[in-house]
Amino acid sequence: RLVLAMPLLGAWPYMSAVAGSRDAGLPMARKSMALMGTRVDVVVPAAKASELPELQLCIDAAFMRMQQLERLMSRYREDSDVARMAAAAGVKPVRVAPEVLDVLVQAQRLHAQSDGALDITIGALNKGWSFDSGHEQVPSDAYVKRALALVNMRQLVVDPKMGTAFLQRPGMALDLGGIAKLPILQAGLQTLQDKGIVNALINGGGDVLIAGSNHGKPWRVGVRDPNAPQQLLGAMELQGRGVVASSGDYERSFIRNGRRLHHVLDPRTGWPTQ
Repeated sequence: RLVLAMPLLGAWPYMSAVAGSRDAGLPMARKSMALMGTRVDVVVPAAKASELPELQLCIDAAFMRMQQLERLMSRYREDSDVARMAAAAGVKPVRVAPEVLDVLVQAQRLHAQSDGALDITIGALNKGWSFDSGHEQVPSDAYVKRALALVNMRQLVVDPKMGTAFLQRPGMALDLGGIAKLPILQAGLQTLQDKGIVNALINGGGDVLIAGSNHGKPWRVGVRDPNAPQQLLGAMELQGRGVVASSGDYERSFIRNGRRLHHVLDPRTGWPTQ
């Protein structure tokens, strides 16, 4: 199974059972917010407590930037670039933001490198599946068969020079959930660095980005045990620039007819990966 990474900062309640407390008492600006369907945390060490108000303003700016990109790439917003592409599928190319174009080009590259394992046109299956607690839904075999006919990265045409993207068949849709989070988190970190912040950590649902150090010491990132999510397989110490990117099949899942179903779908079958 895949694993989930987390920063080990003792003051965050949701990880207090496994976190250390060696940063306790040191000045730290921090903020958490629901973003991209998960919890995003931003932490910036302060040299002294008087710096905290200014650092909080910088963190607010980072969240504003990440929210801006989420609005562009979310499949849940009718005004997002992703939703506008789906609405124009089979009709015409859509002009999209440069940040969205970059993600689409990266998705095409990763599709080729992964031999098709990553396919953002899997959005055609989204109306059939639901992994939300209390609203779990499994599509019929007939629905999966119809939707799979619309999953085809070769029918996503991206034109960086024109600034457009085009889904060639009606009914096609994108889901950037497997690829957009890191670029969005990276944009948040870049916003902090543009404001002169050297040391920072951003955690978004298991993807952890670090810069610099934590009061002169390495940042510590733990890796959860997927068979016992409250325990760790181990921890890493990082400083400078680093990313720990992870994905889990145990956070959004349910049991149906004795089979455990989770949100990481196989674009070849339309069903959760095994």
